[in-house]
Amino acid sequence: MTNSWYSPLHIWGVVGAQEEIPANHHRDPAEVWKTTTESKVSLHRVGRIRYYYKWSGHGTKLWSKLRYWPTRRRVLHMRGEYNPKTLRREKTIVDKRPIWWVLGLLALGLAPFVFPAGMQNTFLAAGAFLGIYGAINLCWMLIIGTASIFSLATFAVVGTGAFVSTWLSVVYGLPWWSLPIIGATVGLVFGLLIALPATRLDGFYYALLTLGLNELCRVYFLQSKVFGAATGGLYGADSYISQNWTPLMQSTVGYYGAMGLLLCALLFYRIVDGRRLGRLLRMAPEKREAFAQATGVDFRQARISVFVISSVALGFIGGFYAAHYRGVGFSIFSFDTVLLGLAMLVIGGIGRAEGAVLGTAIVVFLDKVLISWGPLRLIAIGAIMLLVVLFLRGGLFGIKQQFRAWREKKKSERRSTRAEKGGEMLPEEATETANKDLVYWRRYDKMQRDYLKKLISPELIAEHKASPLGQHSEPLERLLLYFRRQPQPDKYAIQVVEPFKAYRIVALSGQRSVAPRIVEDKLYESQDAAYHGVFMRRIQDLLES
Repeated sequence: MTNSWYSPLHIWGVVGAQEEIPANHHRDPAEVWKTTTESKVSLHRVGRIRYYYKWSGHGTKLWSKLRYWPTRRRVLHMRGEYNPKTLRREKTIVDKRPIWWVLGLLALGLAPFVFPAGMQNTFLAAGAFLGIYGAINLCWMLIIGTASIFSLATFAVVGTGAFVSTWLSVVYGLPWWSLPIIGATVGLVFGLLIALPATRLDGFYYALLTLGLNELCRVYFLQSKVFGAATGGLYGADSYISQNWTPLMQSTVGYYGAMGLLLCALLFYRIVDGRRLGRLLRMAPEKREAFAQATGVDFRQARISVFVISSVALGFIGGFYAAHYRGVGFSIFSFDTVLLGLAMLVIGGIGRAEGAVLGTAIVVFLDKVLISWGPLRLIAIGAIMLLVVLFLRGGLFGIKQQFRAWREKKKSERRSTRAEKGGEMLPEEATETANKDLVYWRRYDKMQRDYLKKLISPELIAEHKASPLGQHSEPLERLLLYFRRQPQPDKYAIQVVEPFKAYRIVALSGQRSVAPRIVEDKLYESQDAAYHGVFMRRIQDLLES
């Protein structure tokens, strides 16, 4: 194909019309269509994976009315809607956490029947440890997560309640069922004393104070002859586990007793965190206390109330601890125990009840079941805690939310690779546009601009500079026709400053009675030079689009 353009005006004998004019190389417009339809990134099928299983029919009102007593939480959060494609009624379980809680607790209840025979006593002892320490961590979660008080005196309250209740049981022969009540009383007194500095101190300083208080309790009970300094602890309290039973029976009863304590702690956590006190504290998170106070919320009193109530519960657990193990040792005050408790909370995720239970289960399994690993099990706990802190923002139960944020980020990155600046609409913009013709027009306009960009060359610019008006080659004529079809707002034009001597480039406003704006201060000596200046500005805008 010859690169020439034949003028039809030559046949009619028009003056100045040439028969053949050299033209730029012809490019097929279908090339842009082919490159546009070819996928540049790996696309995945959309709509195949269902994150929420849908049931047909009605029935969401029944589940909305059923509540967990004494809270207002629904048994199952069901959402009813019509399918926009099939127009059929569907139900969806929005919150599946109650189902997972039921399955998890059912698994813990049936676990003793599937434990290996050779390690049954080990697993039962570890399960009892899980129940007691899971209850402790749930109460600790209320203090750190709900009340936002960084207290490290949790095990000081539990240990003091256990020592005092054990001593009263040994000296006065109190029955086992009274030990948790005595421990709760000790926790109330202890909580009131510790809560007083919380009104003045906060954050790191309060953590240091409570850590020193924990060490003070350890030193006092360790050096006291009354509380068994010579025997490594205080033992001999009454227990709900009879010594006349077989060892397996004792381990099984202790396992289910600890699981019952865990259920009570879960109910206690739900009542405190899900009702008025928890809602008030969620309304006044960190650094928004002034806003909460302006709305009439006494967040300081709410924090102290949660702290005192949690201390009573921790003292109750301390009394149960003494009734379960028939006493208590000094190791409950050790710094190693505090660090293990912190590891349980951090691994599971602070601020979530399921995080406290799961983190406790992981640490207990590594520390109490895998005893044959020796010191390696402690290194494994530290490594897991370090990985969670480095790569997870909300513990193990924050993976779902973090994964969703990462997935949305990747979706936006893929969309940005498919949609260039000034090109087609983004998927979310296209779905919200009522006029679908606009979507196809934007797609056509993008392909046309891609094609016109390939026509721009130094030869084409030189051709326009030589003759801005008159006959042009086919590529230049295509380009000029596209520029002339642009909408009126911000369209370039030339303004006569002085007839036949000075011209200026302006941009039209597109509105009546609104003067055009001056684009540049440069003045052109001729009309053809001004036309070419407008042409170069349009070329620049096209290449940048």
